[in-house]
Amino acid sequence: MTRPTTYILRIVLFLLAVGIVASMLGTTLYQAFFNNPYLDGLILGILALGIAWNVSMVLRLIPEVRWVDTIRHPREGLTTPQPPRLLAAMASMLATRERGTRLTLSAPVAQSLLDSISSRLDEGRELSRYLTGLLIFLGLLGTFYGLLLTVGSIADVIGGMTVGSGDMTAMFEQLKTGLAGPLHGMGTAFSGSMFGLAGALVLGFLDLTAGQAQNRFFNELEEWLASITRLSGGGVAASGEEGTLPAYVEALLEHTAENLEKLQTLLARNEEHRAQEQHMLSTLNDRLAHLVDPRGGEHLQNIEALLARLVQESEAGRTQISSEIRGDLRLLARTIAAAAPGAGRPAS
Repeated sequence: MTRPTTYILRIVLFLLAVGIVASMLGTTLYQAFFNNPYLDGLILGILALGIAWNVSMVLRLIPEVRWVDTIRHPREGLTTPQPPRLLAAMASMLATRERGTRLTLSAPVAQSLLDSISSRLDEGRELSRYLTGLLIFLGLLGTFYGLLLTVGSIADVIGGMTVGSGDMTAMFEQLKTGLAGPLHGMGTAFSGSMFGLAGALVLGFLDLTAGQAQNRFFNELEEWLASITRLSGGGVAASGEEGTLPAYVEALLEHTAENLEKLQTLLARNEEHRAQEQHMLSTLNDRLAHLVDPRGGEHLQNIEALLARLVQESEAGRTQISSEIRGDLRLLARTIAAAAPGAGRPAS
C-alpha cells in the first residue's frame, strides 16, 4: 500500500513555503498582529491546533498500512504488529480464524467493514472542517468588531470638532488626533480578516491533503478486501437481476463453503501424516536390514509395535476423513435441495 509519509512530506513542504512567505512579510504581520493581539492570538492558536490535528490524521495511517501489509504479505520470522484502531474489527476477526486457513470474507461482512472504516475516517475529518470554519468566523468577527470601533471613533471625532473658533490649524490638529481611533479600528478589522482567512486557507490545504491520504488508504483497502471477498450463491442471478434465495439458504451455502475449506485443510494435514508414515516405513526398512544382528528378536518387537502404530494412525485418519466428507456431503445435499425451485423452508 502507498505509504502516508508521502503526504507528510507534502504537508511539510507546504508549511515551509508558508513560513518563508510569513518571514518576508514579518514587519507587516507584526504590526497587524498588535492591532488586536487577543483575537489574532486566538486565531493563530486555533491554526496551530488544526495543523497538529491534520498531521496526526495522516500519521495514524502509518500503523494501519503496516498492519495490512503484514497480513497481505506474511513472511517467516515476521511478527504481526499491534492491531491498529481503524482496523480493530478486522483484527478481531483474524484472531478467531484458524491458523493456516485462507482469509476469506463474505460480501456483507466486507461491506460492513468498509462502512465502519469510512465512518471512522469521516469522524476524524469533522474536527478539521470545524476548525477551518471557525477561523473564517473569527476573521469575520474581527472585521465587524473593527468596523464597529471605526464607526464609533468617527462619531466621536465628528462630535468633538468645533468650527466656531475659526482657527484652521487647531481644527486640523484636532481632526488628526481624532482619526487615530478610526484608523486603529480599521487596522483591527483588516488584521482579523487577514489572519482568519489566511489560517483557513492553510487548514483547507492540510485537510485536502489528509483527505487524499485517507481516500488512497481506503481505496487500496477496498481493492484488497474485494480480492478476498467470497460472493454468496444468491448474489446475482444469470439474468442480471438479484437472486431471491432465502437468507437461511445463503447461510447454508456459506457454511458449506467454510466446511469445504476445512476439509481441504484436513486433507493437507493428511498429506503431512502420509509423509510421516513414509518416513516411518523408511525407518522400518532400515531396521529390517539389521535383522542379521544377534539382537534380532528385540528388533522384531520394535517392528511389531511400529506396524501396530501405523495401522492405528491410518485407521483413525481414514475414519476422520470419511466422517468429515459424509457430513459435508449431507449438508451440501440439503443446501442444493433447499435452493432448488419450489423448495420450501426446511422444517425446524
